Amino acid sequence: MNHTLKSLAFVLAIFCFHSNANAESNPHQFIDSQAQEMVSIIRNNQALYASDPELFKDKINTVFEPMVDFRRVGASVMGKKYYLAASKSQRLQFIQSFKASLLDTYSSTLAQWGDQKIITIFPEVSELKTTEDVQQNLITSSNIYPITYKVRKDESGNWLIINIIVNGVNLGLTFRNQFQALAKEHNENIDEIIKHWTSDANLD
Repeated sequence: MNHTLKSLAFVLAIFCFHSNANAESNPHQFIDSQAQEMVSIIRNNQALYASDPELFKDKINTVFEPMVDFRRVGASVMGKKYYLAASKSQRLQFIQSFKASLLDTYSSTLAQWGDQKIITIFPEVSELKTTEDVQQNLITSSNIYPITYKVRKDESGNWLIINIIVNGVNLGLTFRNQFQALAKEHNENIDEIIKHWTSDANLD
């Protein structure tokens, strides 16, 4: 994945979420409404990154964190072998490291958001399943990037993101391969894997 697409991948992974809106009964409408709102938030706060990057990250994190099923995503990235081998504390540590590294690595990308447009593809759906795919296109001045959000409805009726595919690149699988590569490098020492984790790795 080239640098531009790598940057877009994380932007797309987070700009569609808002902490008060995940009770929307239709996941396609939910993703679309929050995409448009988050694009507006990013554009209105671009100058903030230069003056106060920590506050900028806090604004993004407030939007980002509540809308992703990090327990499920973290378990998927670790893979069954390492998830079962890890202690509860190690699992929690990895989830925190995973979230923090995503935010730290890509907050600068969000500050550079330009005039891109987001178009959600609304299918004719008569009955929603527990897990749904939501399709969008990111339209730039030179390209169209297809995005698929895999969302899952939890017991409270909220739709949570569990994976994203950007222009054919499966981010969940990419991060899982990264975890396995770190496991090999550090002799399957989970504490060392967590210590050396960065969500920027292996995306070029």
